[in-house]
Amino acid sequence: MIIMEERIYTIPLRGVKRVPRWKRAKKAISDIKAYLTRHTKSENLVLDKSINEKVWARGAEKPPSKIRVKVVEEDGAVRAELVKEA
Repeated sequence: MIIMEERIYTIPLRGVKRVPRWKRAKKAISDIKAYLTRHTKSENLVLDKSINEKVWARGAEKPPSKIRVKVVEEDGAVRAELVKEA
């Protein structure tokens, strides 16, 4: 039986500003993974390419301060993608 659950999270990335500038985008990606692991209770996590592109869009030194993510859970596997803005 396939159980699909879909949620939208707004993930704060303000803590990234306390990291040296050249490490910020990498830290933002790891913070996103940690947030989703904590909230979905699943270690099996896949981030979509669009999330990576959004975080790195302005370079390593200026990631966004928050990001909206749509999460789809299927039988313990979690897939995260960027929310399409209307």
